[in-house]
Amino acid sequence: MVVESHHLQTPQFATIDFHTHFGKLFGALVFQKDYFALYDTRETIRKIQGYGIKQVVNLDGCWGDEYLRMREKLKDAGDYVIHFGQVDVERFEERDFEKHVYRTIGELHANGVKGLKFWKNIGLGIRDNAGIYLRPDDERLQCIWQSAAEYHMPVLFHIGDPKAFFYPADERNEYYDTLAQHPEWLFTDPALYSFSQLMEMQENLLEKNPNTKFVIAHVGSYAENLKQVGIWLRRFPNMYVDMADRIHELGRQPYTAKTFFETYADRIVFGTDLLPTDVERYPIYFRFLETYDEYFCSQTENGVKLGNWNIYGIGLSESTLKKVYYDNAASLLGL
Repeated sequence: MVVESHHLQTPQFATIDFHTHFGKLFGALVFQKDYFALYDTRETIRKIQGYGIKQVVNLDGCWGDEYLRMREKLKDAGDYVIHFGQVDVERFEERDFEKHVYRTIGELHANGVKGLKFWKNIGLGIRDNAGIYLRPDDERLQCIWQSAAEYHMPVLFHIGDPKAFFYPADERNEYYDTLAQHPEWLFTDPALYSFSQLMEMQENLLEKNPNTKFVIAHVGSYAENLKQVGIWLRRFPNMYVDMADRIHELGRQPYTAKTFFETYADRIVFGTDLLPTDVERYPIYFRFLETYDEYFCSQTENGVKLGNWNIYGIGLSESTLKKVYYDNAASLLGL
């Protein structure tokens, strides 16, 4: 094919990356190493700034001493990095868990942390003393969402993975290559919650906490079904979504994706799931959002391989780009 091809090194407007990893999760899950030695802070931030990114949200802030360690690692970045923290959810059965939650979130807020991040280990990892997996909508976690609302801290929650990860990794699974490289992402154990069950819990969580602003990661857990995500966005005014690590899904449904972005422009934040070892992903995101380029690769050489297909750009309007790139994130963060 001979088609238009644009290689954008910077975005058209000021941009906040709402979904990046610089700390413990990056080190433990990607390399099984201590993140401190995996990258140079100044060099990594210089590269990110070179792609025109105004600020980034680091989701690996953790809590307590680990939060202080994370801040030490990124001290040379100054205010360029906005930190999200966590609480020790594995203590959820302890008698003083609620006190731990309010104390931890209060300390994080006092230290300038702008939001909270939670992961799919709630739902697919942590179990109670009876061996039952902890649900995202478990009543014992309500104190977290209540505290977040009181401190006006948005909660970014990664609840669901691609639906294909919940089916056997055989020749009928379009993520066969990905799951062969990452068998830990396969959730077919009968003891685990199904994808549909997790989505019901996600709905319950949003409905029970109308005063808490949730950013449901990876296009609301369901980038493969934008019609359903749109239904949720209309139903739950407290729900926002990011687009991190899902342009491979969005870009193969360009007409539907463009309509989705333009319709829900006030509820989508730009995010990439960036790792310090894969800063080069930014131009692909800019190309997807800003051009009508056809059939181009959505992956970088250093990135996680998600889908073995090419994508199409969706050429968003300027007003939508401004909201997705910056305005929505700035509002959520109180900037």
